[in-house]
Amino acid sequence: MGKFCPVGAIRRILGACGSLQNLLTFLKGLGAGRLMAMVVVSLALMGFFAFVIMRVTAPQMTTLYTDLTFEDSNSVIKELDRQAIPYEIRNEGAVIMVPKDRVTRLRLKLAESNLPKGGGVGYEIFDKSDALGTTSFVQNINHLRALEGELARTIKAIDRVQAARVHLVLPERPLFAREAPEPSASIVLRVRGGLEPQQVRAIRHVVASAVNGLKAQRVSIVDESGQLLANGATGSTSVDGLSGDERRTAYERRLREQVEGIVSSVVGAGRTRVQLSAEFDFNKTTQTTDTFDPEGRVLRSSQTREETSATADSNGQVTVNNELPGNQQQQQTPTARDQSKKSEEVNNYEISRTTKTEVTEAGRVNRVSVAVLVDGTYGKNDKGEILYQPRAKEDLDRIAALVRSAIGFDQRRGDQIEVVNLRFAEAPVTPPVAEPAGVLGFLQFTKSDVMSVIELGVMMLLGIVVLFMVIRPLVRRIVSQEVAPAAAPPPPIAETELQQIASHGGPTMIDAAASQGQAHAAAVARVGELAEKNPNETVSIIRQWLAEPA
Repeated sequence: MGKFCPVGAIRRILGACGSLQNLLTFLKGLGAGRLMAMVVVSLALMGFFAFVIMRVTAPQMTTLYTDLTFEDSNSVIKELDRQAIPYEIRNEGAVIMVPKDRVTRLRLKLAESNLPKGGGVGYEIFDKSDALGTTSFVQNINHLRALEGELARTIKAIDRVQAARVHLVLPERPLFAREAPEPSASIVLRVRGGLEPQQVRAIRHVVASAVNGLKAQRVSIVDESGQLLANGATGSTSVDGLSGDERRTAYERRLREQVEGIVSSVVGAGRTRVQLSAEFDFNKTTQTTDTFDPEGRVLRSSQTREETSATADSNGQVTVNNELPGNQQQQQTPTARDQSKKSEEVNNYEISRTTKTEVTEAGRVNRVSVAVLVDGTYGKNDKGEILYQPRAKEDLDRIAALVRSAIGFDQRRGDQIEVVNLRFAEAPVTPPVAEPAGVLGFLQFTKSDVMSVIELGVMMLLGIVVLFMVIRPLVRRIVSQEVAPAAAPPPPIAETELQQIASHGGPTMIDAAASQGQAHAAAVARVGELAEKNPNETVSIIRQWLAEPA
């Protein structure tokens, strides 16, 4: 252990006490207003950092269910409270957020309780045990409600459909009526974006197949904006459930996609524009034709008749005796004078006949017109500039031949095809960047991961700004305003030094030494006074000195 120096210890005690006294003096000099401001800023900083820590350590929330009804939202919240699971409610209860690591397990658990029910009543309405005493009218109403609810759930399973409401009209057949009224249905949908025509047809056929006697043409569909997606009036659609305009639009879109696909594979993606127009004949025609073949005769019936007659000579005498019966034997055999023979044959023939009946349904294509606009080719010269080059006529003829094959070109009905090469106004499309493969493919971040990283980065940036813009100036101000500690007293003068001063310096040096000794005595007395007033601090400082190496 090193040698203990009481003078150095006294100097350190004086320095610490002076610093503490200077700090108290500085705080008193600030005033009550500044002290309150410092306290408020300190509390705000503590709250800010506490919020940052809680935000970073809080579990990441994700969506459990969306577009919930009030009944389903209430049931799900009760179940979450029962399991003591944290959650957040957004969009007035329509969206419920839960910790990301518990979403799958919660959905499976809620499915056991048949949650969410989808805001409608299904066949679970018959699970009640008090159905024994209900009337047939109530049972029929419950069956109708259950059927509507199940259809609504099925429709909501289709993509882009957020909610569905189904109304069924199932009229009863009146007594003594030959024909029963046809059932009908109306559906109101809330969709994201818009529905394709094939999706509308699918909804109509699903509902029609689920209800006995319901035809797809009797199903009306309306979206939440009041737009009529499908008309349920009888006779407004064709056999396949589409109106005339819908059939023409679908036909034109299908051919246009085929032409764009085959031309884009030649000239490049985005370097072609195709417009197609089709003329339809929506008249329904029935034609019956009878054809007779004179060469194709068939014997139907045949009839033959023959007659033979003869006349005898009686000399022309006619008497009563000759006419009596007894005198006939006495007459001589007359000689034949005149004979006749008649033959008749009747044959009936059937001529072959062909009867042909043709029924042409509405929607026959009368004419197709196609306009194809293609861009030229682009190359670079020696200077690196992009140059445009038109396509050759042979290339345009080949493209026209491909278009004819794609649309089923028929010259007899007047189809037209025009392929024109013009320069497009926009620049060439840059080829897409290939996605990283291999190890880089596993480093793809999801949207939630990116948002989490951005949130953490913003919080760290705010923390750094507060640290350098608020805390650092405060600390620097406190340190700069501290009063410098009193100068350390000079070391004590030894007795030999006093003798030298007395021999060499005279009274002046003696007076200086006396004043220096008085200063030392005053300093020692002050140290003793401070040690008596602050015993704990003094002990800690002395222990620290003893622990220091020599």
